[in-house]
Amino acid sequence: MNTTEIFLIAMMIIFTVPYLIWRLGRTDYWAPLVVVQIIMGIVLGPGVLGAVFPDYYKFVFDKPVIQALNGIAWWAVMIFVMIAGVELDLRKAWQYKRESGITAGLALGTPLLFGCGAGIFLLYFSEGWMGPKSMTWQFILGVGMACAVTALPILILLMEKLEILRQPIGQRILRYASLDDVAIWGVLALILLDWERVSRQGMFLVGFAIAAYLFRKLMVKLKESDRWYLTFIWLGVCGYFADWSGLHFMVGAFLAGAVMDAEWFKQEDMDKLRYFVLLIIMPVFFLSTGLRTNWQVGGSTVFVAAGVLLVASVAGKLLGLQIAGKILKWEKGEASIIGWLLQTKALIMIIFANVLLDKQIITSETFTALLIMAVLSTMLTVPVVSPKLQKMKEVISRSR
Repeated sequence: MNTTEIFLIAMMIIFTVPYLIWRLGRTDYWAPLVVVQIIMGIVLGPGVLGAVFPDYYKFVFDKPVIQALNGIAWWAVMIFVMIAGVELDLRKAWQYKRESGITAGLALGTPLLFGCGAGIFLLYFSEGWMGPKSMTWQFILGVGMACAVTALPILILLMEKLEILRQPIGQRILRYASLDDVAIWGVLALILLDWERVSRQGMFLVGFAIAAYLFRKLMVKLKESDRWYLTFIWLGVCGYFADWSGLHFMVGAFLAGAVMDAEWFKQEDMDKLRYFVLLIIMPVFFLSTGLRTNWQVGGSTVFVAAGVLLVASVAGKLLGLQIAGKILKWEKGEASIIGWLLQTKALIMIIFANVLLDKQIITSETFTALLIMAVLSTMLTVPVVSPKLQKMKEVISRSR
């Protein structure tokens, strides 16, 4: 077979297997399709399929096919991260700045501290976790932030499923997650600071500020159809220069979206874009991510590490929200609902971990442990939150 035919076989596998498992297995309650796609990305990677059927794995996922898949995956995730940037609503957060600041700060800061502790534990537990180009502080802070991340786009999908997205509690949670999203990318930029290329990074940030000002001036003068074309040109430009400066094209993609106003586009069109990106090209990113998993330190050790990270992530998030609830005098049980929703990790944490792996701050073994943690934390969300919401329906309508 030629490369094109093998590539199409890979694409058929990527789309067929997760869909059949999700549809026939009726997993939607505890594992939405996007979670099944992430899990199958891991299963189709070298750690599972490659170990059980090495010849088949090498035939389907040969170097040219992987290169083609990676290209699609890069563009898919850039669009997805840009959408996350566009959907930030910091004006609402500012309107309720005390409540939003306290909640978002504790929701991010407490699991960050717990995660940093987990990172220190991994370093002393065994070797093979820290990447060859990482300093100790970068590794610890990177793992800590991975435990603190909230996946805003997946949070939106889960709240839609729970029918609370457009309710007051859903809008509150979006405010908290939006503030944390900004902090996450800010910390990532700090971790990626390269003192050998700091002049480039400074040039990028100054140039981006000027370009963003001009871009915004131009966008308000265009009709919506032209705005869409310019958006993707802008995305490519920001991604290129962020990567050129040493920050990473993901940081550029987030910044590209963050300086855009959601009001420039119809909400229905933006929702459809997110849906079709998830449907059409993000499954390739999940497979591409799965191809990067590694179990060389031993499968059980990776699972032990994932368990430590999961406990640090969930416990830190829930404790942070309990403290916020005490300060803000929330009703009993309210902090638990919000905490479980905000600990949703999949996608943004996986993207975050991909950047750390690209920059060799973590090893592929750490990446695998983080990936498992992200999947498990996301799978816990709906089964835990759904019965809590049924018992506390009055919380849904609380606006602050």
